[in-house]
Amino acid sequence: MEKKALIAMLNRDLTDEHAAVVRYLIHSYQEGEDTVVGASLLSRCREEMWHMHWLGMIIGELGGEPDFSVGPYPFDPSSRATMLKSYIQYEEKLIPHYNAEAEKVDNPHIRRVLKREAWESAIHARRFQRLLDKLSPEDASGLPEGGHGLPPDFVEKLQKELFDKYTEMLQHIRSSWVFQNEGKAGWKIMDQAMEKMKHLAIFAEALAEDGATLSFKPAGIDMSRAVGDAFQKAVDNLRTGGERYRALQKNEELRKHSGIAVKMDLAVQQIDYQREEVEDWLKG
Repeated sequence: MEKKALIAMLNRDLTDEHAAVVRYLIHSYQEGEDTVVGASLLSRCREEMWHMHWLGMIIGELGGEPDFSVGPYPFDPSSRATMLKSYIQYEEKLIPHYNAEAEKVDNPHIRRVLKREAWESAIHARRFQRLLDKLSPEDASGLPEGGHGLPPDFVEKLQKELFDKYTEMLQHIRSSWVFQNEGKAGWKIMDQAMEKMKHLAIFAEALAEDGATLSFKPAGIDMSRAVGDAFQKAVDNLRTGGERYRALQKNEELRKHSGIAVKMDLAVQQIDYQREEVEDWLKG
């Protein structure tokens, strides 16, 4: 298979895995990470993130540009049971899909990755079926519900932070894949992407618990091919993000919710740490 066609094929797979990450992540936040269903969904989501990572690393190594759009994920939101059945169907369709793609590829590493995506998708389908089988009739027919107690203007602030943090996280992931041959730069920025995931959860969990609709739609991703430019953009984002976080710390509504407030106090320190680290990378 020619390189251009291979990159295009892998990018289509990347958008599908991205769709699975978003779907399972949203559902896990709605259920709550401390529930059986929520914890199981979050576990599957982390495995889908690895699927994304393997594909993205290959695309970056081939010199391609990762496609961070979110593919379609058809699911029936009528109940927990219908959603889980949709997940089973989605994962089962990926098994022959990835196996067929593996047969088209000569590179042994890429072929192994695609075959692994296939058999891990099969395991995901089985785990979702096991989770479905364990649900009581009441839980299976029900849906996670939020409290709907947060003021609309505060919800809007949290939605804005969710949007910005999601975009920043994807920007860092993109940099780690594209600059993987730049010494340790790629892995350093990937570490920061993982910490941004924790910050994203602050806002996503609060919104999900309140019953708000979570929208994971990436904004424009900077396509710079110069690692210095990418790091400078990261510093700029961290600086403006720190300013927003400090403003949120003083928000009267946020201080009413001790759980969010504690997480925000930690996030402010973490974002300063991140900014200082990247500034030092630029000096080096």
